[in-house]
Amino acid sequence: MNKKIITLIIAIITTLLIVDNTTATIKVGLIYDVHGRGDLSFCDAAYNGAKKAQKKWNITLKEINPTQNTDTERALRRFAELKFDLVIGVGFLFREPINRVAPDFPNANFVLIDAEAKPNNVASLIYKAHEGTFLGGVIAALKTETKKVGFVGGMKIPLVEAFEIGFNAGIKKTNPNVELFVNYVGVTPKAFNNPAKAKELALAQFNKGADIILVAAGASGLGALEAATQTKKYIIWVDSNGNGLLPGQILTSIIKGVELSVYQMIENTINNSFSGGVKHYGLKEGGVEYIVDKDNKMLLSDEILKTVQEFKEKIISKEITVPYKRSQTENKKSERK
Repeated sequence: MNKKIITLIIAIITTLLIVDNTTATIKVGLIYDVHGRGDLSFCDAAYNGAKKAQKKWNITLKEINPTQNTDTERALRRFAELKFDLVIGVGFLFREPINRVAPDFPNANFVLIDAEAKPNNVASLIYKAHEGTFLGGVIAALKTETKKVGFVGGMKIPLVEAFEIGFNAGIKKTNPNVELFVNYVGVTPKAFNNPAKAKELALAQFNKGADIILVAAGASGLGALEAATQTKKYIIWVDSNGNGLLPGQILTSIIKGVELSVYQMIENTINNSFSGGVKHYGLKEGGVEYIVDKDNKMLLSDEILKTVQEFKEKIISKEITVPYKRSQTENKKSERK
């Protein structure tokens, strides 16, 4: 065959492949719980992961932010009815709605963040946040001058208590003489969207002598930032990188890999490699991490960073197992008696 003809055929095939790749798209639906986008934390991290994927693959991205009238099950069902390829429920509150909806749409892929679902077309993303907050506890124990630090949580549930338990474990492993104050904003989902209450709790802890507070409270954490601004004390942020929210006063951010995992789920959907089941993200998998950047590196000495890295390596190698349940800490207390 003539070389010119072969070259022309190759060029045509290549052109068709390029056109196919650029026009083909998938539809991704993001549904947020409680506060929604703008929390500078959990929901924003999910959005950032989706936007990163959108920039790379030009996907169709639709969002639903919560209101008083939002029916999460209906929102999930609506996306599935519109034949969205991937429907993401951002938050543990979507567990039961997804359990009800996903079986009715076996050809759709669903993602549940921070909880486990039963249907086999749901990827349940679970983060070992306690491993990250353990490192936050190491940093706090090494940095505190008053030997008093605090924890302000959102809704008092095991998911959030894991942040506290890991944080306390890191503190005690580093310096058992450091005292930890603990408060929760509330016992309902509204606790993740009550900045005024979080500010009140943070101010009370600062007034009792705490000079560092780890905040795991969703949008309520914005109130703790106000308390830190007033008192010139330190905050440890969680879920997303908040170091730039208050440069010089955010000691570090303990991020959960929500951005990374959302991006990966979209990528898997595009590549037809999506699979359901539980996906674990810890320090080993890059699913949690402590952040050092231009906004906080001046606060952390080389000695502190070296110690934190040593603890991180011990957790990854399983030399240290970080507790995340009350029963685990209670058992240790019993063993010491």
